[in-house]
Amino acid sequence: MERLQIERIGGVAGFGGPHLKSRGELALSDLSPADRQAVEDLFRDPQKAAPAHPGEADAFRYRITRQTAAGAQTIELPGHAVPAALRDSVRDVLE
Repeated sequence: MERLQIERIGGVAGFGGPHLKSRGELALSDLSPADRQAVEDLFRDPQKAAPAHPGEADAFRYRITRQTAAGAQTIELPGHAVPAALRDSVRDVLE
């Protein structure tokens, strides 16, 4: 079962600091067919799927990692490009 690890990063002044992390994890099979396709599209071409929006310098970004037969694949995207199911899986944790 393929799993996705999601990490929210950045934001205004690097929200969270060194001890607060924002992370989530989902099984790809738990997503709707439309969200699974969106994830596949994002990994296939993250630049095309996530054009920059003006004024997003301090917006949250999401780092999404999946394990494949070839190893780990990671992409980093602006929040507006990430399906809501992935964004909603993220929780703040103290480390």
